Amino acid sequence: MSKIAVVVHSLAGSTTTLAAAVAEGAAKESDNDVRLVRVADVRGDEEIAADQWIGKLFSERVVHHPVATNEDLTWADAIILGSGTRFGGMSAAMRKFLEGAAPLWMSGALQGKVGAAFAAASTPHGGMEQTVQDLLTSMMHFGMLLVSPGYADQVQYKASSPYGAVAQAGGPSGLMPTEDDLEAARFLGRLVATTAGRLAPAS
Repeated sequence: MSKIAVVVHSLAGSTTTLAAAVAEGAAKESDNDVRLVRVADVRGDEEIAADQWIGKLFSERVVHHPVATNEDLTWADAIILGSGTRFGGMSAAMRKFLEGAAPLWMSGALQGKVGAAFAAASTPHGGMEQTVQDLLTSMMHFGMLLVSPGYADQVQYKASSPYGAVAQAGGPSGLMPTEDDLEAARFLGRLVATTAGRLAPAS
């Protein structure tokens, strides 16, 4: 059994829906212990909840998830990061969270842990694949072992990307991932869980 943290930043809840599918896939492998936690936005929950465009969606889909801490990262055997796309990269909130984990980088606490990523963007070419690569690059700086889905499952020919699970979703309308997007996210979760299990020390 592996401990897996799915860490997501989401405002309108579409990326959180993708995260839930990732967590579902990871939990199906060998009864893993899976945590789905959210990165706190730089503006704070109250300000986002009052936003005329996304406040209702944030309150319905996001705020009930626990806020991520560095302890979630040290607890996990595998970490799967997800973010909405901002100008072709991860959100400022996710960047702040990862920069806040600098003590773990300095101590090597995440060295050798399994890592993977997923992302969403509200437009067809909004940069979700670049966001996945942005997240993966950060994990490389922590010394993590990266897992990418490639084309190991047929769903990868219908949705997602070979770098990590992606979806056109989000925005003020709250556009949701398709069922193919969610299946690709479940596959990524299963793949990470399987990989983490293979790397676990023999009991």
